[in-house]
Amino acid sequence: MIISMTGFGRGEASEEGITATVEIKSLNSRYLDLSTRLPQQLQDKELEVKELVQKTINRGKLNITVYISESDEAGPSIQIDEKKVKGYTRILNDLRKIAGIDDPVTISNITQFGDVFVKEEEDETVVEKKWSVAKKALEDALNSLLKMRTQEGNQLKNDLVDRIEFIDENIEVITNETNGRAGETRDKLLERIQNLIEDDKIDEERLELEVAILVDKMDVTEEIVRLRSHLKFFLEAVEQPEPAGRRLNFLTQEINRELNTIGSKANNSDIAQYVVKCKEALEQIREQVQNVE
Repeated sequence: MIISMTGFGRGEASEEGITATVEIKSLNSRYLDLSTRLPQQLQDKELEVKELVQKTINRGKLNITVYISESDEAGPSIQIDEKKVKGYTRILNDLRKIAGIDDPVTISNITQFGDVFVKEEEDETVVEKKWSVAKKALEDALNSLLKMRTQEGNQLKNDLVDRIEFIDENIEVITNETNGRAGETRDKLLERIQNLIEDDKIDEERLELEVAILVDKMDVTEEIVRLRSHLKFFLEAVEQPEPAGRRLNFLTQEINRELNTIGSKANNSDIAQYVVKCKEALEQIREQVQNVE
């Protein structure tokens, strides 16, 4: 099964006035690379986030952002510092008397001092409740991401199969071109050598041996057999349920190696043209494979 490494997923969950929203952006990467942005109260949940992601995603660079919001019903999570309120009130009253001001001290006067409000520390129960909601949103976002990556993967698969079949068709042409070439090449080589060397200096057996070795070096039958085997394994890999990116990348390298050998050994301009077509298609495959999980 082909799954793309690029995609976007979003999930949301709400419970008891707490709403969690998770967004995931996924890009290409050789490994699973996570970057998380969590609210302050959930900073220690980063390892648990990673464990949840690893159950669904194998490769890719993921940017995960978690947002937590609370409804008005939950009330503000702040407290009043009574000691500071009383202290500021006393100071303001003393200042009012010294300055001869008759106006009484008001709440707005006191709240000018920002430190009269203290953020309420959330207990472990509240933090776990927020994490429970965030976890549901994260699972929803991962499912959304996987759905998008799978859809893109299906498109990638169709493109890869088409290009592999194109290579296979050209290899069939090369195979037909090379059939019977060994005998023809041997005859041409013997004729050229005999025209260059005086007859009385030719060792016929030695000549036959050297020509046979040279013809064998020009034979691409083994390379074609291995290449077709790689093409077959490639098509099988795109159908398997497990992630195939690394295997496809390896097979792409092996296909390229055999094509290079065929091109260098064939010593034929027509065959070279078909090899070039195959390598152009393979380069496009190689680029696409970089995006496969």
